[in-house]
Amino acid sequence: MNLAHVPLRVTVGAFFLNSGLSKRNLEGEAAQGMHGMATGAIPQLRQLDPNRFAKLLSYSEVALGAALVVPFVPSALVGLGLTAFGAGLMQLYLKTPGLREPGSLRPTQQGVPIAKDVWLVGAGLTLVLDSLTHRRHHLRHHRRHH
Repeated sequence: MNLAHVPLRVTVGAFFLNSGLSKRNLEGEAAQGMHGMATGAIPQLRQLDPNRFAKLLSYSEVALGAALVVPFVPSALVGLGLTAFGAGLMQLYLKTPGLREPGSLRPTQQGVPIAKDVWLVGAGLTLVLDSLTHRRHHLRHHRRHH
């Protein structure tokens, strides 16, 4: 792991671990509410039972958080996971009525908690792009000296 990635990976990873662990025992109305919002943006999720959806979301967040804080998982790989997760939240933000000002990308008061998750996409893409450019630079440097 690139030393410059450590602060980003540890802070985002801790956030995901906490979020996933807090959803561990989510059932009933809370799971139904979360599932209902998700199916509004991604209709295919209707196939999942709300309690099962909550468990899968919890497991996904814990797995992503653990991958972020464990140093041997490549930054490019966790960056892709973070980007995908963030993109899913942005889809939720864009497709859920009432989260944006009419005809705008600007969030309403209700939309701010999800709109702010755009940072996940930025952090994920930064890890991926930095890993790719660092790797390319390393390969070019290695070839030049051998």
